[in-house]
Amino acid sequence: MRINTLAFLIICVLLNSCSVQKYVPEGQALYVGNKVKVQADTITKPNVSDLADNLESIIKPAPNKTLFGFPWKVWFYYFIGEPKDEGGLRSWFRKKLGEPPIYASQRIVDINAKNMVSFMDNEGYYKSSASGKLNYSKKKTATAEYEAYVMPRYFINEIKFVVPDSSTFNKDLVLTNKNTYFRKGDPIRLDVATAERVRIDQELKGKGYYYFNPDYLIVRVDSTIGRQDSTMAPQQVNLYLEVKKETAQTALKQYYINGIFVNTGTNEDTSADSAVNRGPARRGIAVTDPGKLYKRRIFYDAIGFRKGDLYNNKTQELSLTRLVNFSNFKFVKNNFELVPRSDSALLNVTYELAPLKKKSIQTILSASTKSNNLGGSQIDVSWKNRNFLRGAEILTLTAYYGFDIQLGGNRIENPNRVGNEFTRYGARAALSFPRFVIPFYRVRPEKSQVLPKTVLSLNYENRVQKGFYTTTSIRADWAYVWSKSAQLEHTLTPIAWNYVRTGNVNTELLGRIAENPNTNPLDLYRYFQLIDQQFFIMGSNYNISFRPKPRPFSKNQFILLGGVDYGGNLLSLLAGKNKVDSLPKEFLKTPILQFAKFDGEVRYYRTINSKIKWANRFIGGVAIPFGNSRTMQLPQFKQYFAGGSTGLRAFRARALGPGAYNPDTTSVRLFGYNAFGDIRLEFNSEVRVKFTDIINGAVFVDAGNIWSYRGSAEDGYGAESVFKKGFLNQVAVGGGIGLRLDFSFLVFRLDLATPFRKPWYTVTPADSDPNAPFDPDAPVQYKNPWVFKEINFGSRTWRKENLVLNIAVGLPF
Repeated sequence: MRINTLAFLIICVLLNSCSVQKYVPEGQALYVGNKVKVQADTITKPNVSDLADNLESIIKPAPNKTLFGFPWKVWFYYFIGEPKDEGGLRSWFRKKLGEPPIYASQRIVDINAKNMVSFMDNEGYYKSSASGKLNYSKKKTATAEYEAYVMPRYFINEIKFVVPDSSTFNKDLVLTNKNTYFRKGDPIRLDVATAERVRIDQELKGKGYYYFNPDYLIVRVDSTIGRQDSTMAPQQVNLYLEVKKETAQTALKQYYINGIFVNTGTNEDTSADSAVNRGPARRGIAVTDPGKLYKRRIFYDAIGFRKGDLYNNKTQELSLTRLVNFSNFKFVKNNFELVPRSDSALLNVTYELAPLKKKSIQTILSASTKSNNLGGSQIDVSWKNRNFLRGAEILTLTAYYGFDIQLGGNRIENPNRVGNEFTRYGARAALSFPRFVIPFYRVRPEKSQVLPKTVLSLNYENRVQKGFYTTTSIRADWAYVWSKSAQLEHTLTPIAWNYVRTGNVNTELLGRIAENPNTNPLDLYRYFQLIDQQFFIMGSNYNISFRPKPRPFSKNQFILLGGVDYGGNLLSLLAGKNKVDSLPKEFLKTPILQFAKFDGEVRYYRTINSKIKWANRFIGGVAIPFGNSRTMQLPQFKQYFAGGSTGLRAFRARALGPGAYNPDTTSVRLFGYNAFGDIRLEFNSEVRVKFTDIINGAVFVDAGNIWSYRGSAEDGYGAESVFKKGFLNQVAVGGGIGLRLDFSFLVFRLDLATPFRKPWYTVTPADSDPNAPFDPDAPVQYKNPWVFKEINFGSRTWRKENLVLNIAVGLPF
């Protein structure tokens, strides 16, 4: 049967190949591939690693794609045929499934060989050569074969900035040498020289040289120094950077700001004289706002230029960024004009704005699947009012409804999914101010890149665990967001107020669970606490994000994230002492939650080459209840969980930990996966490979776990869940492979993972020999947490328990 099937497929391929050949004109051949061979100079033996791949990447055009030598996309192109309508379905299939034939040409091969020589020159492999030829087959196909003979690479000895005199411009030019991209010992590369010219241009524009541009700079290379000086290696060069002699004098002059004009683009009073509508030039800025829609202070805050300032390109970029970040305008344009008939070098700057519609409504429908067998959907309807108080404020009102249903599980023992399905609904209101709402504080636009923001928000949500209980949350926040640069952002929430209570408890179900002899007492105790929760949180939190911009041509990138969440102390001062000393203080007959939470995250990315990237992440966090709450369990939204599509992908979300705790099947059936902890440590590492522009892959390893801070009964997980000495023995490890479809606007991700190390095995007795004599004094033997020997892809039971498929949108980190 297999032999017949294989023969049939081979016959189909041969027939299809013939069907493509008949469309190829006589004397032509389909271009179906290329190969690059790099030959290093036999005497000097230069390093040519990765050079073949780089040379192959510049070959144009790309050959027709083949499968086992068969040009299948060309076959689809002819099979679908010429469409009658360019916008029709037939045309769409032809473009997506097929591709037009590309015919082999020796002239194109020769051009590519010359381009390879130019590429090697640009990379410092001077005097190298390349040639190419076509190899034809009897099936009217051809492949190109290139051979590059590579000479030694040249490296930088020193860089000199050449200036003819000590004018102000030349002094400023020499000062830019401090941050040069050229480094002694680096290979001489054209892209580095190009980037160096752009860098110098940007630094000079920051000192007022508005009309300067990179084309006025030239880098001369002296490759003879090695021959002149016998103490130097022969493949070294000196670089001389200078301004071209034909540079216009206007490019060497510093310019100052004269007038600053803003046109808001409103047209409510177009008949009026623009000169009349233009208000007084406060702070050197004249605003034209015929509709009188905007308070002028927003432009004074956003625009960093003032009359008499030296032109600065950074101030220009920051001003545009701030105006765009108002989210009140469709587009923002600015232009600079030289002031006519002026003896001084003066510029007028004009900002042209186009307002967005003041009010809009948006509906978002989303769907999700989770590795804990939950899937669901949510609909959000948002109404937005821009420029709410005429100061670029944004008022957003949102109502939402969502649900999660159990996609798998035991249908016989729990047919109604009681306790395992969720419904959530609520509303949000947020008012955003593009400034600090603080008395006696004024923005200094020249001191920060992004204007500070004040956000007032109010949230109401009901979360219903089907057939079990409902959690109601009311939250109000007053937050400030600001940044000194694009790399560093701060978020401070001095007032974070939250009221949480549970209600609508199904006491009949709870009674049945309590009477069930198979129910774990720890789980039962924990759920009694959850359904009896009611507390106030009044605290503050601070978060920081540092995303340093990597140096040009650097292969390394870092991201640092951190946060502190602190609550309860202020409110505890207003609360009276409970009549029962062992009970917590209460405010309005509701316990006050006191806690401190610290989080940190480090990400490191390294680019191996153009197709391979290595990504790493380390996360640490601890949440500690204290004072009034030292005997209370923290609410789940303040705790941590492990597993899921963005964490330890080999374990289902909320199914891991804390520590070595492992819920029994009865608990999972009744309550679902619902494990939370007070301490979190996690490390993730993955190698990302780019196969095509759309299809990417990954190989990853994840390690970590969560733990309880205390080991007393209120934690509800037992002593094996506590963070203590030897915690590394409770670290879970897993890994797998991933497929990513990158559509630019979103990344669709599939990650298939399996556990390598199961921490609960450290407290799970190993299977003993039933024929061995019983010895009550013998030490208990526990299972080996490393489970490589258990891997059995042929076993359906093993696959069901150990293969976890994560479906998600976006990269995990």
